[in-house]
Amino acid sequence: MGMSHHRGNTANSTEMIALIRSAVELGVTFFDTAQVYGPFTNESLVGEAPAPVIDHVIVATKFGLTDEDGKSTWSSRPELVRSTVEGSLARLGVETIDLLFQHRVDPNTPIEMSPVR
Repeated sequence: MGMSHHRGNTANSTEMIALIRSAVELGVTFFDTAQVYGPFTNESLVGEAPAPVIDHVIVATKFGLTDEDGKSTWSSRPELVRSTVEGSLARLGVETIDLLFQHRVDPNTPIEMSPVR
């Protein structure tokens, strides 16, 4: 998250991709991201960096927290989950997401409505 969002100034993407690739070379196999980090830029970094070894790492991403007009909003409406997943797949450059989880519980959307179960 801090590579592209939230923790002060962010380094350039070339440096962050090199850092992630170095981590993979050192044995790191799990990467966690979310579409809201950046927003969107962190998933692109995580997707591009392990591309040569994508079959050897696990990538997790999240749905349920959106950035609307500069403020965070919880939403797990089915249509938002679908669009979030479609966008995440594209940014990560994968056909499947290894681990998808809800970023925050949306008290206004019953879990039974979720397309992800």
